[in-house]
Amino acid sequence: MLKVKDVDYLNNYRLALLFSDGVRKEVDLEPYLNGEVFGPLRDINLFVQYGLTPTTIEWANGADLASEFLYRIGK
Repeated sequence: MLKVKDVDYLNNYRLALLFSDGVRKEVDLEPYLNGEVFGPLRDINLFVQYGLTPTTIEWANGADLASEFLYRIGK
């Protein structure tokens, strides 16, 4: 199972992620910050309130994204 092992805030809605397979990717989450759960994260003060779970990242409001999704959209 792919896991997010480390996360760093870059700027705007971009994060640098380290995955359990050793690959580092940058993700731009701005296009995905819509709807009831993710929409509030457009407030940058809320967006930067994230932390690591055993498998992925989670925001203070309970929003999370599957590590496989983050891997797929990362560059």
